[in-house]
Amino acid sequence: MTNTASIGGASPDGEPPEGDPVVLSRTIGATGGELVLRRVGAHFEIISNGVFLMDTRSGRSERAMVRASLDALTAADGVSVLIGGLGAGFSAREALDHPAVAEVCVVELEPLIVEWHSGPLGAAAGRVVGDPRCTVVRADLVRWIGATEHVFDAVCLDIDNGPEWTVVDGNGALYGPAGLARLDRRVRPGGVLAFWSAMPAPAFAGLLGERYGRVDTVEVPAERGGPDLVYLVRPPGTGRH
Repeated sequence: MTNTASIGGASPDGEPPEGDPVVLSRTIGATGGELVLRRVGAHFEIISNGVFLMDTRSGRSERAMVRASLDALTAADGVSVLIGGLGAGFSAREALDHPAVAEVCVVELEPLIVEWHSGPLGAAAGRVVGDPRCTVVRADLVRWIGATEHVFDAVCLDIDNGPEWTVVDGNGALYGPAGLARLDRRVRPGGVLAFWSAMPAPAFAGLLGERYGRVDTVEVPAERGGPDLVYLVRPPGTGRH
């Protein structure tokens, strides 16, 4: 069963022209592809191997993913959140701003993205890397979830551009049956598992439906093109090994 909700509102009109992009940093990332940070007007963009990943213009859908996950929990305090992907920091900031959240763990593959949060990207999401409740692990999430014993109330994945549009080939392993089984073990009983996607992922949604039964889908209007989506499920028997 799939429930669909919409969160949104377009961005304000009348903003001044942003001008041409200015490259602030260009390097070879941990996966071997080119990683670029550039500024466009007052905003920042992250480009991986020529593919746009994210920017600091809104973060509306990333925040919606975390908010929907936390709203689905019954715990009133002491909540722990795992976020896959640091990006612009909006997911981590939404979790840290929630009164029930006690700790946030962010797993980020690219060391340079973490470094950028100590520089130009830091202010965009309120210096999440420096928050004492936020732990940033520099690791490949696919490998990390298979090695760690930690469990969380909410696991929120904002990896690449979604389940059916991965920039890093290895990340596709997160969205198959074996990857979902590993993720399930990282969720406490009564917890939730959420996936962000820049586009509809019908095959993945079907897989979730077969595995979990109910799939809640949150649609978040984007400034251009179709909406971003969040898929939310509750793993049965979570937190067991």
